[in-house]
Amino acid sequence: MKLVIFGATGHVGQHLVAQALEQGHQVTAFTRSPEKLRQTHKNLRLFQGDVLNGTQVTAAITGHDAVLVALGMPLRNKEQLRAKGTGIIVKAMQQTGVNRLICLSGMGANDSHAMLPALYKYLLVPLLMRHLYRDHELQENIVTASGLDWTITRPAAFDVKGDHTGEYWHGFDPRGRKLKAKISTADVADFMLRQIDNGTYLHKAPCLSY
Repeated sequence: MKLVIFGATGHVGQHLVAQALEQGHQVTAFTRSPEKLRQTHKNLRLFQGDVLNGTQVTAAITGHDAVLVALGMPLRNKEQLRAKGTGIIVKAMQQTGVNRLICLSGMGANDSHAMLPALYKYLLVPLLMRHLYRDHELQENIVTASGLDWTITRPAAFDVKGDHTGEYWHGFDPRGRKLKAKISTADVADFMLRQIDNGTYLHKAPCLSY
């Protein structure tokens, strides 16, 4: 399939690019800094652009089968790039007729707040992560109202050095299972790519953890 990945140089984005290429997909990696993506492949196209530039976003999306959004910002950033950028991406998808959208969010956003461990729920989110979660919640609202064939992925805290295992819990109710509230960025990418042609979580927002 022809995939375009936004946030391609981020922690999850780089794994999305690498794994998608391994699986035989044709990949367009959209990024402001293509030099940060140290990969070369016959099926990889680097597209330098700004996710807030609608003309560039539309040009990147045109002709693709699916869009994967893995936008990221520093923890305390207040610019809401995820929400603003995703809004532009959604508009471009609607205009170009590309319908499949896989969007990265986070466990704890919107109706998954109860899934957070107490440390995150009562301390880390209110004190350190409130801007991140506000951004994700606005982003999710844009996606769910888009009319596209969307799936939102809500992973637990990132383990950027963790292995690609392909084995993890995903869903809405752990049914008594004690989650570790952590997952490798490689496994987040694994899950997102599995959703491209799988309708199990169509129009749903599953959580993801070990």
